[in-house]
Amino acid sequence: MTRAFVFPGQGSQAVGMGKDLAEAFPIARQTFEEVDEALGQKLSTLMFEGPGDELTLTENAQPALMAVSVAVTRVLAAEKGLDLKAHAAFVAGHSLGEYSALCAAGGLGLADTARLLRLRGQSMQKAVPVGMGAMAAILGADLDAAVEIAAAASADGEICTAANDNAPGQVVVSGHKAAVERAMKIAAERGFKRAVLLPVSAPFHCPLMQPAADAMAAALADARISAPVVPVVANVTASAVTDPDTIRRLLVEQVTGTVRWREGVLFMKGQGVTELVELGTGKVLSGLAKRIDKELAGLSVGTAADVAAFTIA
Repeated sequence: MTRAFVFPGQGSQAVGMGKDLAEAFPIARQTFEEVDEALGQKLSTLMFEGPGDELTLTENAQPALMAVSVAVTRVLAAEKGLDLKAHAAFVAGHSLGEYSALCAAGGLGLADTARLLRLRGQSMQKAVPVGMGAMAAILGADLDAAVEIAAAASADGEICTAANDNAPGQVVVSGHKAAVERAMKIAAERGFKRAVLLPVSAPFHCPLMQPAADAMAAALADARISAPVVPVVANVTASAVTDPDTIRRLLVEQVTGTVRWREGVLFMKGQGVTELVELGTGKVLSGLAKRIDKELAGLSVGTAADVAAFTIA
C-alpha cells in the first residue's frame, strides 16, 4: 500500500472539532494553544463550543481546520510513529488544506500558517461585497462542460469560471451572482442533473478574488517557506512541488485559480498511490477518493477513536 495524506478544505468545520483530541492527547492540546497564541484569540474555545455561525466565518474556519489537521498529524507521530517522509508518497490539501499539508510536511511553521490563513480568510471575505458573488455546484458535469457553461454565462462584464474540479460529475463554478445564476440555468437547459447554489459568503477561486491574491502575495513574500519533507501536490497545477519559491507562487495563484482536485488525485494514483488518508475534520476527501478512481481507498483520521484504529502498515 502506498499512501498520500490529504487535508480538508472549508465546509468541513463543525462545532466540537478537535475537542476529543485535546482531551485525549497533550500534543493536540499544545497544538491548539500554539494556534490560539499565534492569533491572539481563543480559537480553540470557538472550535470546541461554537457558536457555529462564528466558527463558519471564513477567517475562523480556515485556521481552525488547519489546527485540527496539524494536531491529528502530530498525534499520529507521537502515538503511532507516523513519519510523513517515510510513510507518505505525497501530501495534498483542498484549497486552505494546501497550507495544512505544507505545515504538516514542515514547509511552514504552525504559527505562520495560522496567521497566513487568518489573513487569507479575511482578504477573501473583503474582496467582494456580500451578495455580489456566488458559487454553485454543477452536478453531472465534467470540467470541460463546466468551463463551457461558465464561459456561456459570462456577459456584460460579469464573470463565471470553474472554481473546483472535485470529482467526476462534481464541478463548482464561481463568480458574479447573476453570472452564476445564468450558469445554473444553462446547465439545466443542457440536461445536467442539477445545479445547486452553495452556502458560501464569497465567490472563491475566481478572478474576483484578485485583491485577496494581492494580499497573500505580500504576506507570502515575507513568509519563511522551507522545502517540505514530502512533495506537495499543488491545487493549481495538479502536480508535485517541493521548491519553496514555486510553492510561494502557487499559493498566490491558488486564490484565483481552479482547485484541480480530481486531476491531483489522479496524478498521485498514476505515481503509485493506492490509499488517500484524510487528516482532520470530516470525511469529504476520503469520500471523494473512490468517486475519482474506484481502485483508490479512502480513510479519514480526525478523532481519538480514529487515531486508535489507525495503523502505519
